Amino acid sequence: MVINDVHFKLKDGRSAVLRSPREEDVPGTLRYLVQSAGETEFIIRYPEECGKYTPEGEKALFERKNESPNEAMILCLVDGQVAGNCEISFLTQIKYRHRAVVAIALLKDYWGQGIGTRMFEEMLRLAGEREGVKQVELQFAEGNARARGLYEKMGFRITGVHPNAIRLKDGRMLHEYTMIRTMEKE
Repeated sequence: MVINDVHFKLKDGRSAVLRSPREEDVPGTLRYLVQSAGETEFIIRYPEECGKYTPEGEKALFERKNESPNEAMILCLVDGQVAGNCEISFLTQIKYRHRAVVAIALLKDYWGQGIGTRMFEEMLRLAGEREGVKQVELQFAEGNARARGLYEKMGFRITGVHPNAIRLKDGRMLHEYTMIRTMEKE
C-alpha cells in the first residue's frame, strides 16, 4: 500500500518526510540496514547478516509492499538520507483480521527528534482506517527502555513475554516482550 507523503519538522528544525519507499531509495536503505544493525543490540540482526540484502531484493520488497493491500512500509528521509523505517502488516485470516503488527527502527543520530512518534501516528492512522482492526501489536527486546517509552506513549501496554527469545553474541539472553494497543473507540 502506498501512503501519501507526510512532511514535518524535526525538533532541531530540519525537514523530514515520511513516504513509501521508491527505487531510488535502495542504496540508502542498504546503508541504513547495516548502520542500524550496528548501533544497538535491540535490532534483531547483526551488521554481518545484512549481506543477504541486495539492490534487487530491496527493489522487489519495495514493489511488493507498495502493491500490497495488507502491508505498508514507510521510510523517513532527512536531508535525502534514510533515517528510519516502519512497517504495518494487517493479518488476513478470518480469526486474525482484527489484528495488525507494526515494527520500527531509527538511526541513533535521529533519536529524540520526534520521528518515532510521527511514524507511529502514521501507522496508527492506517490501522484506524482499516475496517475491523481492533488491536495493533509489536515486540521489543528486554532493556530497550527508549523504545518501550515511545510505545507506552503511543498507547501500547505489555501483554506477554517470551523468555530468552534473543541470544546475543556474548551469550546473554534477552526476553522479548509483546505489546498491544487497542484501537476500539471508548
